[in-house]
Amino acid sequence: MKNSSLSKVLFTLIASSVAIVAKAQTSDLNVVTSAVPFLRISPDARAGGMGDVGIATTPDANAGYWNLAKTPFNKAKSGVSFTYTPWLKDLGLNDVYLASGTGYYKLDEDQSLSATLRYFSLGNIEFTDFAGNTLNSFRPRELGFDVGYSRKLKENLSLGVALRYISSSLANGTYSGVTYKTGTAVAGDISLFHDGTNKEGAGFNYGIVLSNLGSKIGYTNDANNKDYIPANLGIGIAYTTVFDETNKLSFALDANRLLVPTPPLATGNTSTDSASLAGYRNKSVISSYFSSFGDAGGFGNELKKFQVSLGAEYIYSDQFAVRAGYFYEDVSQGNRKYFTFGAGLKYNVIGINFSYLVPSGQGITRNPLSNTLRFGITFDLDGNSEK
Repeated sequence: MKNSSLSKVLFTLIASSVAIVAKAQTSDLNVVTSAVPFLRISPDARAGGMGDVGIATTPDANAGYWNLAKTPFNKAKSGVSFTYTPWLKDLGLNDVYLASGTGYYKLDEDQSLSATLRYFSLGNIEFTDFAGNTLNSFRPRELGFDVGYSRKLKENLSLGVALRYISSSLANGTYSGVTYKTGTAVAGDISLFHDGTNKEGAGFNYGIVLSNLGSKIGYTNDANNKDYIPANLGIGIAYTTVFDETNKLSFALDANRLLVPTPPLATGNTSTDSASLAGYRNKSVISSYFSSFGDAGGFGNELKKFQVSLGAEYIYSDQFAVRAGYFYEDVSQGNRKYFTFGAGLKYNVIGINFSYLVPSGQGITRNPLSNTLRFGITFDLDGNSEK
């Protein structure tokens, strides 16, 4: 960054994660935003190749990212998974990335424990004064760590709960009299999964997930200047058909929406806008969940808040997989639309997954994962999984 004023502006935009959209009243753009958006980046290369679906897909070691309640249905007694996701690779950056890892252990056939870690590096930022002299440098970074427990309620239905710690360090030091610090928050997930497949693996699954239900996060000591974290409602369905002993095909659909209030539109009147923003920020966490269902200006606008993912996966002999997917987001919520492709290979206890996001968008709508190859590896630790 070439001057201190610019760095202050950029940090303010990142740290607050809230913008009152200064658009004409005829504009449909009014994006629902939150802090720590890295929690919404797909941390799983398998799901990444299927348009970011994962709520109701067949269970694997990555279940903790999408729907913890799937874990007791894993065939292996324990497993771990690691994924590396370059970020903004299309711009030639090499130090911005998401690294994630997860693991589970089945206490018995009905219950399991799990843990996940996500680490998001935003690279190195150099702060300078107006003359270009270096003031200091900083490496913004964020992480989320959670532990979970899941249990079968009956043979084909399970429930999962998780507790998450979130840390977001975007800058430090004092600027314009304001001292910035690392923001922290605590959140939890509640998830439900129904496994409707038969012994051959054919059938219909569904899942429901409430994730990141927790406290606001602040980057200063000002208690009135805190931001919402990305609380989310996710609903997923999946259907698998088995052609014979070696060929199966799955289709999955996920719908997600943030349980975060819609920011007020700017009117141009300073006092009105200040009061609207104060009211937006001062909502309690619980009331913000409910108000998010009726603050977009009509039922049609509420439906526009949903992000939809559609994915397909073909598996041969439980060893080779080919995947494809599509992600849709309404224009009013950011206009992200993209196709994805992926592949997987599993031999004995080791699984390797790749995914690729087809370049889409221009300028500010360019997807940060365009032209990016994501890589993930899984291990079934007890070696008792299927071939």
